[in-house]
Amino acid sequence: MPSIYQLKPAFQNLLRPLVKALYRMGVSANAVTLSAMFISVGLAAGLYAYYLTHAVNWLILLFPLWMLLRMAFNAIDGMLAREFQQQSKLGAFYNELCDIISDTALYLCLIAFSAVQNELLLLAAFLAILAEYAGVMAPLVGQERRYDGPMGKSDRAFWFSLICIILLAQHWFAFSAQLLFYLCSGLLALINLLLCLTLYNRIKNSLK
Repeated sequence: MPSIYQLKPAFQNLLRPLVKALYRMGVSANAVTLSAMFISVGLAAGLYAYYLTHAVNWLILLFPLWMLLRMAFNAIDGMLAREFQQQSKLGAFYNELCDIISDTALYLCLIAFSAVQNELLLLAAFLAILAEYAGVMAPLVGQERRYDGPMGKSDRAFWFSLICIILLAQHWFAFSAQLLFYLCSGLLALINLLLCLTLYNRIKNSLK
């Protein structure tokens, strides 16, 4: 199955002038990686705390907006590392661990919404970690780091952003809370199913 990750080369080409400008300014790949993590955790904590006591409003759009910007951050730090000789062992740890911390925080902040079934959300966060771990393990069996889909990091950013947009749509169009719950649960179930397939694909392709 196709993955949004396949669009990465074209996305990188769009960002290349910005990457060159950041390099000239002395910005390092590790600084970009850490900045993305701190912003992700801060935004997740802020959204969670805010929506525990407030109804859904336009602020929820900060989630999909940041997911898009974060994909840019992830592309930029990789390009800085590869194209400007900033690769390091510490940077490799930052790249993997900061992504997992960011993803987990952003997914779990949706616990604040009653329409989101906690069990399905927690399972999605757990399966996302497993999928990334499977990708990281590929070099241990002589393969390159695996990014197989259909529910890679970029795909998850899209689908979780869609859940947020649906939450806002219910606020605007006032369809029933029961329908909202079924929509969110259905999407989370689909995410989990595709995460299982992603985990399978990464293991299978690592063993080729």
